Amino acid sequence: MATVAFGSIRQQMIGTAPPRGLACDFPLGRPIGKPNDSEFQHKVLAHALSMLKRTEPGVEDFLESIRDEGTEMLVCPLPIRHDPDVHPAVDEARGLRAAYDRAIEKYGNRVGAGRAISADDVPSAIESFIRISEGTPWKEARIPGIPARVSQDIRGYYETAALAIVDYTPAAWAGLRWFRDVTHTGKVIRAAQQAMKAADVRRDLWLFLLPMDSVKD
Repeated sequence: MATVAFGSIRQQMIGTAPPRGLACDFPLGRPIGKPNDSEFQHKVLAHALSMLKRTEPGVEDFLESIRDEGTEMLVCPLPIRHDPDVHPAVDEARGLRAAYDRAIEKYGNRVGAGRAISADDVPSAIESFIRISEGTPWKEARIPGIPARVSQDIRGYYETAALAIVDYTPAAWAGLRWFRDVTHTGKVIRAAQQAMKAADVRRDLWLFLLPMDSVKD
């Protein structure tokens, strides 16, 4: 069966040596380009399908690029405080549950919770990171899985909920920046990351709690 592989990192594609590869200079996670832009996506697919005529293996470049300059922030309102007796991050996560469920119903679970923890487990998982940020050793904080995978599920829960709230398509990493810099939970996970680093926890256990550019020297 003839195949064409898509990739956003050209050198990686060359290293894996697919029979046919289309290198697209797009942000990771957007393999055929701009969301909700069917005309652009069809151009990418047409280029890929044209490669089926190739008789020799190789990688071609799609000539248009999509850049994320790293500055756009998702504009997404957060729920108001409901329960003043719990940490703001936990209250925030609970307040987003209805939006999360709407997004799952509409889009399916593409990036939401479910790899390490379920949506029901998100508030208690956040409590684990709160404990770490407040000084509890990570092994005693009752993280329900590998820390980075749990953190990724929490971030996926937030970004999925945001899809049901905003009415536009944000830049590729705008949701991450919103989660990391605006939400209470993002700030908690960043604080937990710094606490684990300061405690000389093994690097791979804290480095990927957030994308690597979030780590402060």
